[in-house]
Amino acid sequence: MLEQAGYFVGFTGKGWGPGNWKVSGRTRNPAGPAFSTKTLTPPTTGISKVDYAGNFAEFLAKRSKGQPFCFWYGGQEPHRTFEKGSGLKAGKKLEEVIVPSFLPDTEEVRSDILDYALEIEWFDQHLGQMLKLLEEAGELDNTIIVVTSDNGMAFPRAKANLYEYGFHVPLAIRWGDKVKGGRVVKDVVSLIDLAPTYLEALNINLATAGSKQYPMEGRSLMNILMSHKEGLVDPTRTAVYAARERHSSARWNNLTYPQRSLRSNQYLYTRNFKPERWPAGDPQQYKEDGTLAPMHHAYLDIDACPTLDLLVQNWNKPAIGKYLHLAVDKRPAEELFDIQKDQDCLHNLANDPSYRKVLLQHRTQLGGYLMQTEDPRVTGKGDIYESYVRYSPIRKFPAPAGKEGQ
Repeated sequence: MLEQAGYFVGFTGKGWGPGNWKVSGRTRNPAGPAFSTKTLTPPTTGISKVDYAGNFAEFLAKRSKGQPFCFWYGGQEPHRTFEKGSGLKAGKKLEEVIVPSFLPDTEEVRSDILDYALEIEWFDQHLGQMLKLLEEAGELDNTIIVVTSDNGMAFPRAKANLYEYGFHVPLAIRWGDKVKGGRVVKDVVSLIDLAPTYLEALNINLATAGSKQYPMEGRSLMNILMSHKEGLVDPTRTAVYAARERHSSARWNNLTYPQRSLRSNQYLYTRNFKPERWPAGDPQQYKEDGTLAPMHHAYLDIDACPTLDLLVQNWNKPAIGKYLHLAVDKRPAEELFDIQKDQDCLHNLANDPSYRKVLLQHRTQLGGYLMQTEDPRVTGKGDIYESYVRYSPIRKFPAPAGKEGQ
């Protein structure tokens, strides 16, 4: 849409994804033309060789003088894998790590988090270079800059979960003198709010944007950005919604793990539509030679990492094994967490009588939204999610009881 409005568009690194734009009938990535020719020698084996800042410089050089632009910097970092021990090698200290309470506080986990932090810093370094390029081009204060992430930290019980560490991602926005900086805003907002924000900033009519069949669901953040307030700014923003079906091929017959969540300012409420399934993927899989791997050697909705290895290798030791159970055990149909008291989402309040009113309120609000949006999981058509074609390989798992031979 911005390209149609005269904008010069492009991306570097990871554009629109995951997905395959070729099989969806597109002629290129929806993020625009790729700028990926500039490369460098990365400091670790886990870091991409793409020179993000160098490609942004090429992008700026190719735009017409004075032409407005939209650029997508899609850092591969900090996606797995990380080079094991790279954080320590770079001089980071184990004692500086804050370990979430759903992970064991061990040297292995602390080191894994340091490796994660090193890759975040690599992303930040390229961002800093891009901001300098904007400043040199005289465009820094004339550009809306949004920095965010596409998922939570790639650790057990975080990424690919509808817990706070799974889908509450960073968000920082800068727009020169137009937006007052140095503020912390606590309104619950969603990444789907970004598109209507851009359109309002550019005076493009939101009513005519998108398609009539699938209108934009997000709400512009412009009123928040233009405010000078901190904390809760827009009282009409009472909740955001999240959904999960499939992260990877992680279950028998490529089954999903269907979840729907409502995140209000204080609470996170989640419905698990198939609590009989394993949330992190089945615990066993068939290896390439056709033999069955040992118990706990699957859980393929969790990115492979030293932290997961630690949990699996020590599954029968209570001090460590309890964290594996937190990450992989089957979950109840409803979960409710007080985020202000329990950011790590460890204390499910759904069966606590003192939270009955809160539970009913969030259950009703989420259910109403799902009906309003005709979500297949509440209209009796949820099996459609099991039928979508997967273009990547499908792994093989033992059939659940009663499903043998199907």
